Amino acid sequence: MSSQNSPQSPDQQGRKPRVAVVFGGRSSEHAISVVTAGAVLRSIDRSKYEVLPIGITTDGRWALTADEPERMAITDRGLPSVEELADSAEGTVVLPVDPASREVVYTEPGSAPKALGEVDVVFPVLHGPYGEDGTLQGLLELSGIPYVGSGVLASAVGQDKDYMKRVFTSFGLPVGPYVTIRPREWERDESAARAKIVEFAAEHGWPLFIKPARAGSSIGITKVDDPSGLDEALKEAQRHDPKIIVEALLRGREIECGVLEFEDGPRASVPAEIPPVSSHDFYDFEAKYIDSASGLVPAPLTPEQTAEVQRLAVEAFEAASCEGLVRADFFLTEDGTFVINEINTMPGFTPISMYPRMWQETGVEYPELVDRLIQAALRRSTGLR
Repeated sequence: MSSQNSPQSPDQQGRKPRVAVVFGGRSSEHAISVVTAGAVLRSIDRSKYEVLPIGITTDGRWALTADEPERMAITDRGLPSVEELADSAEGTVVLPVDPASREVVYTEPGSAPKALGEVDVVFPVLHGPYGEDGTLQGLLELSGIPYVGSGVLASAVGQDKDYMKRVFTSFGLPVGPYVTIRPREWERDESAARAKIVEFAAEHGWPLFIKPARAGSSIGITKVDDPSGLDEALKEAQRHDPKIIVEALLRGREIECGVLEFEDGPRASVPAEIPPVSSHDFYDFEAKYIDSASGLVPAPLTPEQTAEVQRLAVEAFEAASCEGLVRADFFLTEDGTFVINEINTMPGFTPISMYPRMWQETGVEYPELVDRLIQAALRRSTGLR
C-alpha cells in the first residue's frame, strides 16, 4: 500500500474524527442498505466520533439525511428509502475533488454552497452495484478520503460471482460447478446460450440456480427444477444484471464465517449455519429480511470442521485482497468437504444479520465491531493497495 501526504489528523486539530455514513444507492439492495445504516448510526460512539449521514437516492443523488436511525427499519413489511429521509428533494452533497482537502459541501438550487466540514473517514454501507462493487471506492480514492472495507479491486471481485470464483480457483480454494452467460453471448445467440445451460444441467443435474452475477441479498435468484422454468428465471435475473451465473445444486449444509481485520491481520469468527427454511424454497430475500429466518450461531460443527472453515474464510479474504471485513459463505457437502460459494465485502449489517451475530458470539459486540472497522480505515491511507 502506498503512502501519501494527507490532511492533518483529527487529534492534531483537537477534534473528534468525523465519520460519513454513506448508504442507500441505485441498486436493488437500496432498502437493506438503509436498514444497515440505521444499525450503524445507532452504534457509533458519539463521544468518540462526529457523524454525518449521507444517503444516495435510487436515482443517484447524494442527499443530506436526518440522523434518525429509528426511521431506517423495516416496519410492517415496508422497506425504508433515502427519499423518505432526505432533508431536501433537491439538495446535493458534494465530495471534494482535491485529495489535499476533505471538505464536504452541500448545494441547493437558489442558495449559496454550504460547507459541512471535513470528513476523516467514510463508512460505506451500500450493497450491490454502484457502491459495493468498487465504483464508490474508486471515487473515494480520487477524493483522498479513507474508507471502511475493501479497495477497488477486491470490491469489484467480491461483487462479480464469476470472477470471484475464478480468483478462488486460482488460489486453490474449492468452488462448486457453475457456468456463466455473458451479455454478448446472449445478444449474439440466445438459443446457443440456453443450450449451454441445458448442457450444463445434463452434466450436473437439475435443479439449477439462475443468478444475476453482480447482485446480492438473494435478489433476482430463481431455483429452476427443469427446462420449463428456464426462460422465466433468465428474465428475472436479467432484470438485475445482464451477466448471468448458473450454479449446480450442492447438497449439504450452508455455513457462514465472518472475517475481521485486526491490528495483527485478519481473524475469523465462529461460524454460523443457515438451516433449511420450510416456508421458502431456499434462503431468499424474503426469508432473510422480511420473515427474519434465523441462523444457528455458533454452527453445530466439530472443532476440526470449525478450524477448517475459519482457515478457508481467511484464505478467501486474502485471495481477493480484501480489507476490513468479509462474510464468507460455504457449503459443507455430504462427503464432509467445504466448498466456498461467495464472499460479501460489505455483508448485511442489520441487527438480525449473520455477520454481527457471529462476531458477537466470538466476543466482539456490535459497537466494538463498528469501532474496529472505523479504526482500521483510519490506519490506512488511500492509494494503490
